[in-house]
Amino acid sequence: MKSAASAMSHDDTQDTGVPQIRDAIRDAIVERRLSPGTKLSESDVGNLFNVSRTLARAALQALSYEGLVSVEKNRGAFVAYPSPDEARQIFAARRLVEPGILREAAVHITRSDIEHLKQLLLEEGRLMGERGQTARRAEIKASGDFHLTLAAISGNAIMQRFMEELVARSSLVIALYGQSTVSSCGHAEHGDIIEAIESGELDRACRLMLHHIAHIEADLDLRERKSVGLKEAFEL
Repeated sequence: MKSAASAMSHDDTQDTGVPQIRDAIRDAIVERRLSPGTKLSESDVGNLFNVSRTLARAALQALSYEGLVSVEKNRGAFVAYPSPDEARQIFAARRLVEPGILREAAVHITRSDIEHLKQLLLEEGRLMGERGQTARRAEIKASGDFHLTLAAISGNAIMQRFMEELVARSSLVIALYGQSTVSSCGHAEHGDIIEAIESGELDRACRLMLHHIAHIEADLDLRERKSVGLKEAFEL
């Protein structure tokens, strides 16, 4: 966890409540600073955020409820390592949930909200032109923020929290199974969705969202792999 933890800003360690620790670790997972399978010991988390192991344990437990952390008896906590079947279920949930969020957002959306979405799109496009791990992490976060902003505009706090979990778990899946180096969320597709919302074409916006989610999933290699022994793995 050391390298990922060092990527967190100094400011992240100033808030010591369980929600702040949980959110900081979730952000590191979403931005792929913490990889699936990374060990998250209570002592390391406690030292990083300058809190007791009790608070660290509570934050890790909260993340386990969201499916982002796996707590194993006698081994400790690890960033979750979703199976191919779990990955399919995550994207199936997104196909069910996000069109509904989009329709609800359209009821409440304002001109200011539209402009905010367009600013997110501009920022996402700018980051796509930059290089390096820092820029890549920022691009991934900007891409997820598009979906989270629509959930926030809907005014449904429960759905917003649910989308935070789905976006984070999607990021884990993409880190494990993604095949391309391009943005996990198509930049042009975000723009098309905004244009459809702005013009009041909600059915079209929903179709575009479903296509968009399918496009993300299509870039995943979710084939089941048969486990083999060491000797078989190196046979020609």
